[in-house]
Amino acid sequence: MLGGAWLTGGLEAVARHTGWDPGSADRIVGTSAGSVIGAFAAAGVPPWFMVAHSAGETFEGLEGPDGRPAADADRSGGAVFRLHRGLPRPGPSSLRMAMTTLRRPMRHTPLQLITGWLPAGVISTEHLEEVVGRAVPGGWVEHPSFWVVATDTRTGRRVAFGRDGAPEAELSKAVAASCAIPGFYRPVRIGDRCYVDGGVCSGSNLDLLKGEGLDLVICLNPTSSLARAAARTPAALVAGRARGLSGRRLGSEAKKVRAGGAEVLLIQPDADDLAVMGSNLMSGRRRHEMIETAIETVGRQLEAPEAQELLAGLPQGEPHKLSRPTGPPTAWPPIVSASQRKAA
Repeated sequence: MLGGAWLTGGLEAVARHTGWDPGSADRIVGTSAGSVIGAFAAAGVPPWFMVAHSAGETFEGLEGPDGRPAADADRSGGAVFRLHRGLPRPGPSSLRMAMTTLRRPMRHTPLQLITGWLPAGVISTEHLEEVVGRAVPGGWVEHPSFWVVATDTRTGRRVAFGRDGAPEAELSKAVAASCAIPGFYRPVRIGDRCYVDGGVCSGSNLDLLKGEGLDLVICLNPTSSLARAAARTPAALVAGRARGLSGRRLGSEAKKVRAGGAEVLLIQPDADDLAVMGSNLMSGRRRHEMIETAIETVGRQLEAPEAQELLAGLPQGEPHKLSRPTGPPTAWPPIVSASQRKAA
């Protein structure tokens, strides 16, 4: 929950400091909470709107893509936890994944090695599907290359839904799968397979963009940090170790993408962000505080000379994608495309 909030504030900072619309990127790759925020961006929802919605603004007279009033849309960011309606499954969630990864342990992340042994979670992902379904009521976004990364519980391998060759999926199902934390959320069935959180394989999955012919890759990764937070509790110690593992993986993936010819700008939480996040990233109580903090902290990172040099060539976005238009919401330009509304 707080990772998604940090990403929301981060995208708003990118739009403010560059004048570029993140939703217009040639490729958008989302993992776990990043798949939710990425889905909104790929659907055309501007970062400023996400921030204002989180703050409680109602936008009277504005309808969402599903035809319902935007004022009625959920503001929890997915922080509603309901029990799965089926009976709990005893034992490991996927013995096949457990044994497959165990055969070649050095080729898998620590999370891949333990995920199959964990019990299937008891929390439903239906609420996450509902949240995404308000922005994209059916099918997939019109964006030509939005990829949602999840982990196949049969093979332990990652799957990038939306990418050529990937299984067909409804966007809301793919995002729910990408967010399905093992042992907490119930795995999500798509076709004849079940999937869990894409973060099992990688917190960013940045290396999927290697060789894609891109000039610049901007990676916002809320699960790592160059800052060190004091580990005063066991939970804080575990969170710090997890950030360290995520950071090492991120650095390795960035090298691969750079070797493929692209510049890479890595943006990670700083000490101020970590102070707000704490050790419980699933807390919804500090969500808007996290958004506001990230706007400031990511903005500072974007003002660094090395970042400015990389960002100098970004094209300018449409004004209504960068900041709130003047006048009442009913007079605003469409936030999502007319054809996507028609499809809905």
